[in-house]
Amino acid sequence: MSSFSRRHVLATGAGAALGVGAFGAAATPAAASPAGSRSTGGREETRTLDELYRAALAEGGKLVVYAGGDTPTQQDGTKAAFKARFPDIDLTLIVDYSKYQDVRVDNQFATGTLVPDVVQLQTLQDFDRWKGQGRLLCYKPAGFSKVYDRFKDPQGAWVATTALAFSFMYNTAAVGSKTPLTPRDLVDPKWKGKIASAYPHDDDAVLYLFTLYAQKYGWDWVAKFAAQDVRFARGSNTPGDAVFGGQKVIGVGTAGSAVSTSPVTFAIGAGHPFMAWGQRVAILKQAKNSTAAKLFLNWQLSKEMQNASFNGWSVRTDITPPAGLKPMWEYPDAHVDGFPRFMSDRAAVERWKQTFALYFGEVKGDPTPGVLGLHPGA
Repeated sequence: MSSFSRRHVLATGAGAALGVGAFGAAATPAAASPAGSRSTGGREETRTLDELYRAALAEGGKLVVYAGGDTPTQQDGTKAAFKARFPDIDLTLIVDYSKYQDVRVDNQFATGTLVPDVVQLQTLQDFDRWKGQGRLLCYKPAGFSKVYDRFKDPQGAWVATTALAFSFMYNTAAVGSKTPLTPRDLVDPKWKGKIASAYPHDDDAVLYLFTLYAQKYGWDWVAKFAAQDVRFARGSNTPGDAVFGGQKVIGVGTAGSAVSTSPVTFAIGAGHPFMAWGQRVAILKQAKNSTAAKLFLNWQLSKEMQNASFNGWSVRTDITPPAGLKPMWEYPDAHVDGFPRFMSDRAAVERWKQTFALYFGEVKGDPTPGVLGLHPGA
């Protein structure tokens, strides 16, 4: 399968010092729980998808999902696949930046106007907060025990259903080198004017990727990258769109597939950082359509869906990646454990954002999903 940007594949989620060391220490406060920890409390779902489907129809046959993403159509492939399998469920799937979806849900909680049944977001820190507030339904879909331990809450308050990675990609033929590019190569003057990037201070996953670059290569690398006449834009889909569209040779801060290198190489070279995570999904305790929500989670975690992953990675430990890939959590350079820690330290996140704004300028442009207001999908 060829490499794809996230939009392409999903359309078919206090130190005052400014040294890298100071930021790095602040951004990685505590060790993650051991990978060997096991789920406790509650059994996995035993009903089949067809049984859940019938129960969801009896409940009313509706479902509203708030998903993190970059364009209004980014989840059209998911919606079409779900509708093909469960045609009588009225699915409303709303895509917006995760950083807007989470506060939208918080405001709906505060005003008693909750719309979604399911949240599927990149803002990993919200799920632990919502669990602590009693906002999430503890539920273990079928296959929960097979999900990588750090991609699920032990009590089932949330579970990751998609394994995503952000790195940089490049037009394989245009680069022409037999030696794969590394992040260090991005500051070579020959690539000046040929790079597109998402703003790191507009998307926390892209932000984490750039913090890894700064920590690995230093602030001199950041300054040189800023001098590369980079075309920055909102939305992590935009770098991939620029590369696949032939507008730029290199796209930084975007999702992709490392299964193939034609026509685009998605860089996950050994010894150089990229970042990856499990996109968390949860059923809200106040969901009006909880059975349909359970159907959605069971379908997402099914072997059929996990084997169809666009990038070859699954959240399940019993699914073997395609030849040439390892399970996502076996790549030390992917920093799978680092992203949740990074997201939990909001003060450090803000310092990183404002520092990158000094180098790259303020974020400009309208949000790529549009402006959706307070109650989309109502």
